[in-house]
Amino acid sequence: MKPLLIILGLVGCLVGVQAEELCVVSYNVENLFHPKHDTVAGIEKEDLEWTPEGERRWSYSRYYRKVENIARVLTNIGEWPGVDIVGLQEVENALCVKRLCTTLRRGEYDFVHYESPDRRGIDVALIYKKARVDTLSTKAIRVEELMTRDILYVCARVDKRDTMHVFVCHLPSQRGGKAESEWKRQAAKQVLQQAVDSVYGTNPNAKIIVMGDMNSGPVEDIEGLSNRMKELKSERVKGTHKYQGLWTCLDQFYVSPAIDSIADARIYDAEWIQETDEKYMGLKPKRTYNGFRYQNGFSDHLPIVLTIKNE
Repeated sequence: MKPLLIILGLVGCLVGVQAEELCVVSYNVENLFHPKHDTVAGIEKEDLEWTPEGERRWSYSRYYRKVENIARVLTNIGEWPGVDIVGLQEVENALCVKRLCTTLRRGEYDFVHYESPDRRGIDVALIYKKARVDTLSTKAIRVEELMTRDILYVCARVDKRDTMHVFVCHLPSQRGGKAESEWKRQAAKQVLQQAVDSVYGTNPNAKIIVMGDMNSGPVEDIEGLSNRMKELKSERVKGTHKYQGLWTCLDQFYVSPAIDSIADARIYDAEWIQETDEKYMGLKPKRTYNGFRYQNGFSDHLPIVLTIKNE
């Protein structure tokens, strides 16, 4: 019996070590569309480009490979323990998120997703490891004046003790010009600020994480939260998205003071999810398509990782 007790003790120690840190990821997975043409409340999505008959010849085999590629990235980030919470941007519907959960580790993950009014049909979502995270309440927060992605709010209990308030965002793009479209992002951030203030109104010491693609560089512009990406650079890249040779950290984490002192943020910049930038030198994220040429890549964004230590 003694050897068995020793083994059980070692297993318990390993589980304890694994539970010391929480691995949170934010990832814009770029156009994770299901090949079937989709409608929401009788309104057709502008997704025909991402169907087998569309310009990109988006087949089921390519869709499956895209999901597998994203799962590979998340698996490498989480290593053996696995990622715990992942905020996703640019997913079309629940079918895509469900398949990703199954591909990661069958039965170990669940997700939260709501259909948004975005014309292209892309939404945000959150997946979580069921062994560590219990969702208490969820909500899609609408930016009423814009036909854009909702802000996803999830209140969850981690390891049966810590309550966390998580917001997943994908703010309006810079289409039409950065300055000309800035009012849209500001409108979305005002809605986000109101939601954050509401959480603080209930608990001034709340643990809050805001994550996602902010579609602009990192600034300290959400009252009560710290932007962890403001001064962050990786060893190989200076951001998460590269456009015409310039890196920008579009993907960001904001955290409350209750998390700030126990959290470390980084850009996951593994070379195998990038490719040579022949025009502007260096590396760039390897996309699923280069123009309209399929190349079986990952995304035009690099994921970001927030590691939270257990107190």
